[in-house]
Amino acid sequence: MKKNDLLLVIDMQNVYLPGEEWACPSMPEAIRNIRALLDADVAERVIFTRFVPPDPAVGTWKAYNEENAAVNESTYLNEMVSELQPYMRRWPVCGKSVYSSCRIPEVAEAMKHADRLVLAGVVAECCVLATMMEAIDCGYKTVFLTDCISGQSEQNEMCIRRIAESFAPVHTEVMDVRAYLEEE
Repeated sequence: MKKNDLLLVIDMQNVYLPGEEWACPSMPEAIRNIRALLDADVAERVIFTRFVPPDPAVGTWKAYNEENAAVNESTYLNEMVSELQPYMRRWPVCGKSVYSSCRIPEVAEAMKHADRLVLAGVVAECCVLATMMEAIDCGYKTVFLTDCISGQSEQNEMCIRRIAESFAPVHTEVMDVRAYLEEE
């Protein structure tokens, strides 16, 4: 039986792979677990997000674009990881030029029809955290999937997990993919 959840797969782009500019060391594990989640086909809706540099950039985003010009200009670094591309034939990929995925109109609309917003992706301490906080502010229950979220270090991942746990049980549920799949 499908859950009336919106699974949000945040910014799984090549730039975050180990060895790349903004590496998230646990990303290979997150990819495996996200694939298991997608293969189980339990969420009613899935949306992939993709960070695209703001254009025109204003304020701090202008400095961001200048500092990260080489990454922004690389087609390969900005592509979605190959392991998840087959799923993108079924589910939409939406671009965003801010940290929070809640600012994407398609995501905001889909959230209105979901019981929970299920979070997976990168970067734990940036786009995932911003999305979780904005969803909470908008009154949506979030599920923080610990083994489907990768940060720039294990320490950062644990810090963000603790933040997510601090909002439980009212605003968040924190679990791994196995527990999510076993929910009734």
